[in-house]
Amino acid sequence: MAALVGEGIVGKVAPAAGNSLALLQYTSGSTGDPKGVMLTHAQLLANIRAMGRALRIESTDVLVSWLPLYHDMGLIGAWFGTLYFGIPLIVMSPLTFLSRPERWLRAIHQHRGTLSAAPNFAYELCVKRIQDADITGLDLSSWRVAFSGSEAVLAETLDRFHRRFGPYGFRREALTPVYGLAECAVGLSFPPLARGPVIDRIVREAFTSSGEARPAAAEDSNPLLFVSCGLPLPGYEIRIVDANQRELGERQADRLGHERDGARGARVGLDHAYVANGEVFITGRIKDIVIRGGRHIHPDELEAAIGTVDGIRMGCVAAFGSRSASVATERLVIMAETSAQEPAARAALSATVTARIIEVLGEPPDEVLLVPPNTVLKTPSGKIRRAACREAYETGAYLAGQSAIWLQVLRVVVGTARPMLLRLYRSIVGVLYAGYFWTVVCSIGACTWLLVALAPRRSWAAAIAHAGVRGILGAVRLPITVHGSENIPKTGPCVIVPNHSSYLDGLVVFGTLRRDACFVAKRELLDQPIARVFLKRLGTLFVAREETLESVASAEAMIAAVRAGKGLVVFAEGTFTRAPGLLPFHLGGFLAAATAGAATVPIAIRGTRSALRDGQWFPRRLPITVNVGPAIWAPTDFKPLAAALRIRDATRAYIAARCGEPDTQSERHG
Repeated sequence: MAALVGEGIVGKVAPAAGNSLALLQYTSGSTGDPKGVMLTHAQLLANIRAMGRALRIESTDVLVSWLPLYHDMGLIGAWFGTLYFGIPLIVMSPLTFLSRPERWLRAIHQHRGTLSAAPNFAYELCVKRIQDADITGLDLSSWRVAFSGSEAVLAETLDRFHRRFGPYGFRREALTPVYGLAECAVGLSFPPLARGPVIDRIVREAFTSSGEARPAAAEDSNPLLFVSCGLPLPGYEIRIVDANQRELGERQADRLGHERDGARGARVGLDHAYVANGEVFITGRIKDIVIRGGRHIHPDELEAAIGTVDGIRMGCVAAFGSRSASVATERLVIMAETSAQEPAARAALSATVTARIIEVLGEPPDEVLLVPPNTVLKTPSGKIRRAACREAYETGAYLAGQSAIWLQVLRVVVGTARPMLLRLYRSIVGVLYAGYFWTVVCSIGACTWLLVALAPRRSWAAAIAHAGVRGILGAVRLPITVHGSENIPKTGPCVIVPNHSSYLDGLVVFGTLRRDACFVAKRELLDQPIARVFLKRLGTLFVAREETLESVASAEAMIAAVRAGKGLVVFAEGTFTRAPGLLPFHLGGFLAAATAGAATVPIAIRGTRSALRDGQWFPRRLPITVNVGPAIWAPTDFKPLAAALRIRDATRAYIAARCGEPDTQSERHG
């Protein structure tokens, strides 16, 4: 390893281990309290590798960047990333971009750049500042991934950028909204490549009152728009949790937690988000960090500094960010109370406040509002309600006159009572339901297990088990809807293939079947006495999942069972995880169907993962849908292996289109 050499000074390169400290990255607090994050060499490399896998970086890629090298996207994403993968990096000064944004696009054109990233404001700046005369002959067709991250991604900006530069070869599919944070080095979630942005239209009232991200109808004229930031990178997980650290289901918005494989527990940030179809949608920040031009601004220090200005009421200053349709990044607005009335005095005071902000930030605010006493909204304990001040500013309510503190408090209580009571009610109902659920499962399950264990015949045991499962499903009142149950053959050989995402899947499938069938289970269950007795009495076929001689014997056992006229239920994924996604299918069940000439029946289960996710024991009464597809037959002119592959692909396509989760083989990175 070569050392860096200066004028007469030779530096020694110290050896580094994977777990040794590489750098301290300061997080501004957008996802937690401001702190220095210790990043090891292994963590940096793991994140860079994960991003490279998601992007499918090749030697022909070229990255163009104007992001400063003290910023995580510039330092780790651009510099370290290109260094690791050995691809060219075209570096520009941020000032070059800010003064002439067309130079960024020209650099992509000139160097045939394929990768480039910027915050949302940069894309909007290009739309507003670049004239046609500045980009004559511009060709952006080489730009395959246009990242948008570091600040809130706006659907309107993405649309405007594509409309503006589509005629110059820019493809909408290149727009790639991403999400990251310092604790993960830089990247946490990326969308599938070349898909283009996914915009979720949400019912405004349901979201603001209960945090439910309910899709809006097409005729809804005032929906909320949120942009998907994609799927977690390989080796990372995202979960949405409430204030009690309980994981929420799909389309329930709250705190975003993140976790790397092998971590002892999720780190909970202060971003507000929800997950739909496995993808994360960032909806805002629980903390009131203002993000302007990619820079994170803390209201606290500004408010404290402004409060020291003569004529401004100490403790009566609110600093917040505000968006508008014409501005792609947040505007910094200062609302400060004063008793000054004379225009000259107010003008001087406004200038002093602006100067004080420049001292702190190095740049002026977008707007200074000098308001009368009792205008800045506060909590009963005297804390500044920045979100409420922002709403009052954006709606103009602050101009309607000022109220006494006691009236402000009353309005706060009345305004927040309904959503608080609704959340409390749902939390209590959820806890009560979870207790009831496990009481039913344990009581009916214990009786069913005992009767199955004592049944003298397998057919009796199967009938008892069916009755017990249906009794459990009926008692816990899970809203299960089944479509196409008539597609399951009532007799004869067949292979039934459901997707697998939760412990509930076995119960749901068992309750859906209206025929005798044997389940295929992993051999590890033989080591669990309770499960072993129950499953063996039902004639379960135990198989090895690994590619060994035992797995060959398992496949032969499945073929023999189908040839004997049995129906087999095979969870082709073999297992499930807490992270959404349809896993790769094992071939054994399909080979059995192809060899024996039996039908394969796909079953797409949707909703069980959210109802009871892996790694937790807090069930939720959420809707579950079961779609049973038409039988798939092996082509008669194919050899068994080729026919099995055809059946597998057709089965997977049916399930992937209806399970409501990403297909890890086509959408998940790598």
